[in-house]
Amino acid sequence: MAKNPIALSPKLAELTSEVLFGDVWERPGLSQRDRSLVTVASLVSLYRVEQLPFHLGRAMENGLTREELVEAITHLAFYAGWPTAVTALSRLEDVLGEAGEE
Repeated sequence: MAKNPIALSPKLAELTSEVLFGDVWERPGLSQRDRSLVTVASLVSLYRVEQLPFHLGRAMENGLTREELVEAITHLAFYAGWPTAVTALSRLEDVLGEAGEE
């Protein structure tokens, strides 16, 4: 069973659903695709590997390709660190495997 720590806090779940995804992600200033790219770059750079698989999957749903994600992570290796990028590529490989895209 997948863990969902947000379920422990109904208020955090509500804020995530209504404010983050219901408002911030819906603002017209950036496309969903661009928001996904920014989010993935932030998560990679900050080494937030637990949230990364969800957002890598969402990024592909929002139009980013496997190649674009690999390129973004490769680019980030020089700014966020080599181990960080390698770990992010490993998470991407997991997500692609689950989606049948290895």
